[in-house]
Amino acid sequence: MQRRAPTDSCSVTARALQVLEAFTPERPVLRLADISRHTGLPLTTAHRLVRELAGWGALEREPSGGYRIGLRLWEIASLAPRGLGLREAALPYLSDLGHITRENVQLAVREDLSVVYVERLAGRDAVKVLTRVGGRFDLAPTGVGLVLLAHAPREVQEQVLSRPFVRHTEKTLCTSDEVRRVLAEVRRTGVATSDRQVTMDAVSIAAPVYGPDNTVVAAVSVVAHADAVTPHALAPLVQVAARGISRSLGARLRSSVA
Repeated sequence: MQRRAPTDSCSVTARALQVLEAFTPERPVLRLADISRHTGLPLTTAHRLVRELAGWGALEREPSGGYRIGLRLWEIASLAPRGLGLREAALPYLSDLGHITRENVQLAVREDLSVVYVERLAGRDAVKVLTRVGGRFDLAPTGVGLVLLAHAPREVQEQVLSRPFVRHTEKTLCTSDEVRRVLAEVRRTGVATSDRQVTMDAVSIAAPVYGPDNTVVAAVSVVAHADAVTPHALAPLVQVAARGISRSLGARLRSSVA
């Protein structure tokens, strides 16, 4: 989708961020003219910003003449406390969970009204998923999203519930009353199940990860073939992994915290 042209009051920093936002998983490599078109920036402005970003390492130039996101940005982003630190604490438990289930294992956090995936380990013959590390998705249809939304502040829940729901499949919950009932069940049981809400061949079972102050900071899930697993059987395995990650983060879990 083409972005609106920036106003004259748009700062240099904002324009540089517009350049970076022009890159997406669908268009990881862009030529200068493409960047100008997607940002609405004049070609001369785009050229100056791209040159500066490439000089710093935020962009890298391809032999073909196009540009892609540079490794320097990944180095900076890895310093985010909910990124690398959380991932390092979680990886041993995610690895064990993936080894036991042989399914996709995911770790995610909430950013505003979206799920952001911090890590994903793919099972060899596991069902195909639409997520990627660093990618975003809606909260309500996903297992990890339901966990994060169930434990989000009330104002965040109301914002999500007041917005139109995207129907991904015939199983997607698309009314606020349905989602409210599911969120209450997630809080009661300590586990969320998203049954074919994103794709018709996948089911996700998720559990909350707690931080040092015993608030939910992330969610872990297993995504498996809908016709080959029993969510009830996978739920305890996911909860054990979530508790292990929570303790690694310094959570002081009570018996009532699953």
